[in-house]
Amino acid sequence: MVNRCWSASLFRANLKSAADAGPAPRVRLEQALAQWPQWRCTPPLPGAPHVQGTLPGGLSNHNFLVTAAGRDFVVRIDGISPRQHGLSRQAEYRALASAAAAGIAPGPCYFNPELGALVCQYLPADTAQQVTPADLAALCRRIHRLPRRHHRFDLDARVRRYCSLLERCAKPLPPARLRARIERILPQCQTRNPVLCHNDLLPANLLYSGGRLHALDWEYCAMGNPWFDLAVAGDGQGFSRDDFELFLSAYLQRQPTADDWQQLALQRLGYRYLELLWHLVQAEAEDIHRVSAQRLPPLEALLQADAGHQTSAAPGEPRP
Repeated sequence: MVNRCWSASLFRANLKSAADAGPAPRVRLEQALAQWPQWRCTPPLPGAPHVQGTLPGGLSNHNFLVTAAGRDFVVRIDGISPRQHGLSRQAEYRALASAAAAGIAPGPCYFNPELGALVCQYLPADTAQQVTPADLAALCRRIHRLPRRHHRFDLDARVRRYCSLLERCAKPLPPARLRARIERILPQCQTRNPVLCHNDLLPANLLYSGGRLHALDWEYCAMGNPWFDLAVAGDGQGFSRDDFELFLSAYLQRQPTADDWQQLALQRLGYRYLELLWHLVQAEAEDIHRVSAQRLPPLEALLQADAGHQTSAAPGEPRP
């Protein structure tokens, strides 16, 4: 779900016509709206909702603001193939319902995987939206305590899937030397104690509403390594080393150890590589070089730092 920290007047001014989304999403939107008697709302809706417009942002899907009886909702229509990206819409809906009950996500009202439609309550944004390490850590702790689900996020499998998609589309893969180094690292990113993770805690998916930080857009949620969530969340905020220390200390409820820093470093590499592959899969052929130029440097910088730590660490000494 896309939700922005704009005033109501500015927000309405930035809405686009639903026609801008194209014919196929519009048809599925109309079908989802026709199912309004099935929406789980309290109190029940007295009549059909009407479309205010499309919401800006959203790289994967089409998002619409709709209103019924003075209440606002967000309708998301799939813009990607869930199966192609290893997503489970059923797992997303159940996790979203649990997260909403915990007060950290908008409440889901309706979903129809055949239409590729999900309806959620619209959360009004607070004026202040500066995410703090402590609030982000508290959100991650709440997410990781949510009930377990069957759907699992396998970073190695997701990487292989995206590489296969690139090859099938005749798009260039990342440099072979980089792929070889990442492939040696990926097995270390697995965990024997998975928890429910959001896996996409980027700034666009975080919103303060009612004085509390919420997580939006749960489509990538799955059982996985909590350190991957921490890596995505921290890198998304552009945390410095000091910010990361505050963030990890608040999450762990203690000072991070050398092993903790190593886990974070591994997951940051895994996340940045997955991010690169995702954007390459989504990019048009003419945009491949631009995407590579934008996404490769952060990954290469992390690899260089990792190599420096390996070189400087004494034999048997844990790497920071």
